[in-house]
Amino acid sequence: MELKLLKRNIIYNGKVFNVIVDDVEYESGNYLIREVAEHSGGAVIFAVFPDEKIILIRQHRYPINKFIYELPAGKLNPNEDPLDCAKREFEEETGYKANKWQKLTAIYTTPGFCSEQLHIYMAQDLYPAENGRNLEEGELTMTVEILPLEKVIEMIKNQEIVDGKTISGVMVGKMRLEKK
Repeated sequence: MELKLLKRNIIYNGKVFNVIVDDVEYESGNYLIREVAEHSGGAVIFAVFPDEKIILIRQHRYPINKFIYELPAGKLNPNEDPLDCAKREFEEETGYKANKWQKLTAIYTTPGFCSEQLHIYMAQDLYPAENGRNLEEGELTMTVEILPLEKVIEMIKNQEIVDGKTISGVMVGKMRLEKK
């Protein structure tokens, strides 16, 4: 299906995303409006120790006003390579680095209205960073949790973990570990 873009209106340019309203035409000649949250994307890190414990963070998320468990992740800077973003965010949020990185997959978070694509990496051979964590002001309540992978799977089953990128990353990471 091809849509013909008739008019694009950039309604808002923000720090995290832009809001775009497009007037489009279907091949049939019918018109409609498409609203898009334009997002630069990000990187997610499934970091696993040799004993299959993984690193999660627990942080407050303003839009839902709750503390939730997540895999470490962050937004891509303009023209930033997703792996570089993953390494930067992993160190900033957790105080760890990794010698071994492997791309697991990439996902679109909400493709019905948002362009955000997240690149999910597995980090192994973990070690503490010299300078520790480097949190932004909004991340100061963030905690690092190191939990057995099987406990994290149970947390997903029990809806204690409800973040989509985390569920995706943990499940794909678990499948990759089972292949070895």
